[in-house]
Amino acid sequence: MSDAALTGLASTYAQMRAPRYVQVASALRRRIQEGRWAIGDKIATLEELENEFSVARVTVRQAIELLQDEGLLKSHQGKGTFVMRTPENDRWLHLATDWDSLIELISANVPKFLEVETPKELHIEPEDGRPAGAYEFFRSVQLNDNEPYAVANVHVAKHIHDRNPAAFRSKVALAVINEMDDLRISRAHQTLSISAADVETALQLELPLNAPTAEAHCVVTDADGIVIYSGDIVYRGDKVKLNIELLDRSS
Repeated sequence: MSDAALTGLASTYAQMRAPRYVQVASALRRRIQEGRWAIGDKIATLEELENEFSVARVTVRQAIELLQDEGLLKSHQGKGTFVMRTPENDRWLHLATDWDSLIELISANVPKFLEVETPKELHIEPEDGRPAGAYEFFRSVQLNDNEPYAVANVHVAKHIHDRNPAAFRSKVALAVINEMDDLRISRAHQTLSISAADVETALQLELPLNAPTAEAHCVVTDADGIVIYSGDIVYRGDKVKLNIELLDRSS
């Protein structure tokens, strides 16, 4: 790799929010996943990695230790560090890109509701619709097969919540809203961004601090233009796969 490329790489990593050793570990993990280092191969030396990523030797060691904990690498005194296995493809959470897929995805999820002292402030953009008179706020960790995969901060219009408060305390809110046959929804949209786990999110999702996350913001508006649902969902980045059909010629 050229000096210019190395300088650019170091600059890119320096601007990222995650700790440097996590960034280095992520790059090495990807190289193993892509087959640049096969099982049994010896990876680059500490000095080579130190120079490539423009980090201290201790940072490289921390990155390798992280991958050793995952069982991907093993270091042998005086011989180097070797690939033991490849990362598993366990990205089982497919982010939905349409309403029916979203409801199908979340209907079986089990929310573990958290105590909230101060509800998260609700921001409604003009293009989203008009605010309801009042909202109920829920914060939960959502479980799949007893494994935490998302933290949800949700506002539900109070007049919608009061139609079935028990259901909103036992199911995910969108699933309850979808079951209201007489409720007409005029618009539902979702935006997705990539971020990193803060202290609280890392604790709830059992992730390292600053581990990658996918953040979805979903807004649902009724036929009168009232925002009846606003949710911010933070997903584990290591479980997420976004699959979008760009061209369907089956019909």
